[in-house]
Amino acid sequence: MSRLNCWEYKGCGRQPGGKHISGLGVCPVPLEVRLDGTHQGINAGRSCWIVTATLCKGEVQGTFGKKFEYCAKCDFYKTVKKEEHSAFQLSAVLMKKISS
Repeated sequence: MSRLNCWEYKGCGRQPGGKHISGLGVCPVPLEVRLDGTHQGINAGRSCWIVTATLCKGEVQGTFGKKFEYCAKCDFYKTVKKEEHSAFQLSAVLMKKISS
């Protein structure tokens, strides 16, 4: 089964070649290669809550610690968690992947 990445699910248009990059820039999520394949996504496309400086609800989000409370309520986060079920990787594990 094909899994959607956050930019596909949310339709933000901030992935490379997306329709909103001229005004908003490219999001750091599709560029985060250290998380490629996580939760069956492209780069950090299915673990966006780990990536700093994402643009959600029209505002740049800060670090994981500052934004996770908001992310935990996000419909995309909940969808990934449900789809991955027992294969869902905890945030602490993902943080280790990008901090090395």
